[in-house]
Amino acid sequence: MRTLIAFCIAATMTIEAHAACNAVSPAHTLALTELYTSDGCDSCPPANRWMSALPARGFGADKVVPLSLHVDYWDYIGWKDIYAQPQFTDRQRMLSRLSGSTFVYTPQVVVQGRDFRGWGSSTFDAHVKAVNARPARADIRLGLEVASGKVNITASALAKVSGAKAQLFVALTQSRISSDVKVGENRGVTLKHDYVVREWLGPVAFDAAGGARLERAVVPPTGAPTNDLGVVALVQDAATGEILQALKLDTCGA
Repeated sequence: MRTLIAFCIAATMTIEAHAACNAVSPAHTLALTELYTSDGCDSCPPANRWMSALPARGFGADKVVPLSLHVDYWDYIGWKDIYAQPQFTDRQRMLSRLSGSTFVYTPQVVVQGRDFRGWGSSTFDAHVKAVNARPARADIRLGLEVASGKVNITASALAKVSGAKAQLFVALTQSRISSDVKVGENRGVTLKHDYVVREWLGPVAFDAAGGARLERAVVPPTGAPTNDLGVVALVQDAATGEILQALKLDTCGA
């Protein structure tokens, strides 16, 4: 029988989990919030701090699913961002293209697959409330186990929308990490990061019955404490970039 786990937030949280570190998405839509950032960008630290503070502002895992994706196109100005991956730049450009934009920038916040420039204001609060009021259009189940130096991830999803070109993505995230920047725009600054994507898996296509499944063992980043790791799964409409549902699961005991 499933039992409710609080994840140190509201007691009314609707995400369910087992002691074996499993989670099931709720009936309402969770707001996937992607921050595109770079250690080489001097305007990015405020956005990094904003994302880290989301739980303290009441945006726990029952409302918002946060991801910090470091892009690589600022590396040329002197500081190579060790958390950046070209595929994150590709994803940012893809989402920009689907929304009709011709450029990308940092820091950029994308909510539910769409550019959201009001992230630093109360507009974000109202937008998340509106997203949470919508019924979820996909069901997600996540499992996470840390054993033998690997993170074993299981994710399954069922799309509820006929005609949507649904895809399943899974990300391994790491929080409470920092960068001591030596050169470039942020020279001499220690930058703090949470929800940083270290491994990106997918897309996994949905079958004719509207389901998708992923099972993967991932080697965690060297020296990463287990309690700093988490997994995020999201279901996205490949044709529009729209997010049908997302789910976040921290390692048990974190």
